[in-house]
Amino acid sequence: MEAKEKKVYETLDSLGIKYDKYTHPAVNTIAEIEEYDLKGENIAHCKNIFLRNSKGNKHYLVLVESHKKTQTKDLAKQIQSTRLSFASEKRLDKYLGLKPGAVSPFGLINDENKEVELLIDKDLTKKEKITFHPNVNTASVTISYDDFQKYVKWCGNKVGYVDIE
Repeated sequence: MEAKEKKVYETLDSLGIKYDKYTHPAVNTIAEIEEYDLKGENIAHCKNIFLRNSKGNKHYLVLVESHKKTQTKDLAKQIQSTRLSFASEKRLDKYLGLKPGAVSPFGLINDENKEVELLIDKDLTKKEKITFHPNVNTASVTISYDDFQKYVKWCGNKVGYVDIE
């Protein structure tokens, strides 16, 4: 087990958060992970998108249900930002300590300076459970939405809620 994955489980355990762990071959896209049928009643698989504004001085981690398409133009308008674009692999590593294919809100563990703002699709708040990678793309972790909120509060990053159609 990689150190960055172990750190996720240690954090969840220290917060008293129960989780279900699923191991699987490396996956890089939502379409690939959905082949493994980790779904259940009212469980959302999340697409995690790391964005930056046009100046490159603000970074956002956007969480949205896997079947939704995110329009960066609409999102920028909602959060009153300049144009948004995908952040580089270098920025992903610098701010979240992650590699492409393993983007996850668990990467906020590595954001010591709280520079990344978390943007959560409002529809996720209605889910009983949500699933993310534990900072590697060879496993998935399902936790309750309530426990996810506990984790987010512990992280201390700024959080916003957005409407993604």
